[in-house]
Amino acid sequence: MNTPDTTLQGQNTTITGWLYMAFELGDKSWKLSLGDGVRGPSRHTLVAGDLNSVLQVIAKAKARCGLAPQAPVRSCYEAGRDGFWLHRWLTEQGIHNLVVDSSSIEVNRRARRAKTDRLDGDKLLSMLMRYHAGERRVWAVARVPTPQQEDERRLHRELGRLRQERTAHSNRIRSLLVLHNFRVAHIRDRSWKHWWDAHGSQLPAGLGAEIEREVARLALAVTQIKTIETQQHKAVKAGTQPAIALLARLSGIGVGSAWLLIKELFGWRRFHNRREVAGCLGLAPTPYSSGESQVEQGISKAGNKRSRWLMIELAWSWLRYQPTSQLTQWFNQRFAPGSKRMRRVGIVALARRLAIALWRYLEYGEIPPGASLKP
Repeated sequence: MNTPDTTLQGQNTTITGWLYMAFELGDKSWKLSLGDGVRGPSRHTLVAGDLNSVLQVIAKAKARCGLAPQAPVRSCYEAGRDGFWLHRWLTEQGIHNLVVDSSSIEVNRRARRAKTDRLDGDKLLSMLMRYHAGERRVWAVARVPTPQQEDERRLHRELGRLRQERTAHSNRIRSLLVLHNFRVAHIRDRSWKHWWDAHGSQLPAGLGAEIEREVARLALAVTQIKTIETQQHKAVKAGTQPAIALLARLSGIGVGSAWLLIKELFGWRRFHNRREVAGCLGLAPTPYSSGESQVEQGISKAGNKRSRWLMIELAWSWLRYQPTSQLTQWFNQRFAPGSKRMRRVGIVALARRLAIALWRYLEYGEIPPGASLKP
């Protein structure tokens, strides 16, 4: 098979004098691929988290490639469960590191292809060299938050998990009761205790004990949810979160929703235009055009899934609490008379426009046309 011609054929796509290093991070071991763009890469397997071994491998690779001990090092790894602590440590060592989006890495399109950690590491190393040679679109580089910005995201993320646990415990209790034809609509209010005192003795002992344990776990989740929500409201009232208080002034947006949008999206990212806002949320269209084939594949769903999910919910809330808004009138004229499918399509378009309007409101103080503020 002949090698296809490319625009880079016959050109030196690496910058000599640098050492390139790619991490393939695992739970128990790390695989490193190192090279200078001239010689073949050297590969090493380390115990996960062994930072001293990383420095030793770098020194060995520099000696192998004939580089000076002070030669600059360029590294990369895929964003994942290790987060950004490794990036910060590499930066402290004077290493220029990139955290890349794994879904943006190009792969072989064959139906069956070889995939190993060694091949993945070599692929990352090759793309790292191409990136520093000028191919900036070879992959998507993640923006690394500061330690404070990263820590501020813990509160609402824990709150989201607790709400899922609350729903899971409630559904589990209802499912256990249905086994004996007991159907209870409300489990988390005061009426549950009265119902249980009257009917709990009619259940088998084992089932009753299991339900009581589920109720105890449910009560713990509810208590922790209330604690976090109270903490958020106190912070907003104290004036320590001005951006959240500003966003929560709009009717239809509560403190919890404003908190998530600020901490996940608007608080630490800087957007230059509306396309960047929509692209970060994954609310941008994904066309497929090849020859005479023209297909619209829907939104990309790339980016922050928490913010994207919330913007869809806020779009429905916006229709209810902002009926005089220009965005609501646009939706009613274009999508409301249509079918259910058209309204679902329209709500995504409304969410995209609403996200852009909220960005302008926070960035430039422009209140969305026709929107009302809370008294």
